[in-house]
Amino acid sequence: MIRAVVKGVGHYLPERVVPNSEFEEKLDTTDEWIKSRSGIERRHFASDDETTSKMATLAAQAALNDAGLTADTVDAIVLATSTPDLTFPSAATMVQNALGMRHGFAFDIQAVCAGFAYALANANALIVSGQAKQVLVIGSETFSKIMDWSDRGTCVLFGDGAGAVLLSAEDSDGTPADRGILASDLNSDGQYRDLLYVDGGISLQSTGYLRMQGKEVFRHAVEKLAETAETAMASAGVEAKDIDWIVPHQANLRIIKATAQKMNLSLDKVILTVQDHGNTSAASIPLALSVGKQRGQIKQGDLIVTEAIGGGLAWGAVVLRW
Repeated sequence: MIRAVVKGVGHYLPERVVPNSEFEEKLDTTDEWIKSRSGIERRHFASDDETTSKMATLAAQAALNDAGLTADTVDAIVLATSTPDLTFPSAATMVQNALGMRHGFAFDIQAVCAGFAYALANANALIVSGQAKQVLVIGSETFSKIMDWSDRGTCVLFGDGAGAVLLSAEDSDGTPADRGILASDLNSDGQYRDLLYVDGGISLQSTGYLRMQGKEVFRHAVEKLAETAETAMASAGVEAKDIDWIVPHQANLRIIKATAQKMNLSLDKVILTVQDHGNTSAASIPLALSVGKQRGQIKQGDLIVTEAIGGGLAWGAVVLRW
């Protein structure tokens, strides 16, 4: 059986760090208010010349360096983003060009905060079906560009950044002990679109800003994240006691804690970066994977569950062995 195995991981964060205290000067908010409701202490904001594709390229190059490989070994690029540089072409093709790839194919996936889970599942399908042997899977976002800076309920929550993994086809025994992606579970339900959306777009001829009904998103998040994780774990043939790390979408510390509790897993088994990065949407899981490895937490052979939910609503989970 062919598995899609992580060979390298990397990330990029903009130089500008924005602490909670910076918002106190402009909004009716405090550092303590933001931390108590989200767990966020700081985030990174992209400069004018730090585009989604540029950050994605730097994260992708870091993943290639980690794997000890070059772009000419890559067959495809799958980039999850809701904030591409342009309406078209895709940010993924911009990364392909920047890496010097003159072969293969590249495309974007848009599932908002669930984007990286969707990208991993699609990249896995490309590898298992034999259409690609090595795939760069990237999450990159510049959410600071779609914030309403007068809305204290949303603008303090989001940040910018990029993360990437390199997946490679490997023969395996077809058991839960295999390295690589073991199972995925993807879901969406468009009836909840008004809970989290941007109130503009190309057809509406406006840029728009992010809008969110925070309490309702919280309620759906805890229920759906635990459910999708458990479904993916059942498909992979593993149980909660087997899990080494949960690497969740880093949206809100309270959601992360509640989801872990619902899954009967200790917070000690959760990779946390939300305090330093805020919500980086599709970039949050690969960022957390890269930082987790950098910290020495994630090691080869570890069993990992990633799960995320975002606008759509769209949600999903991936089980993989590092």
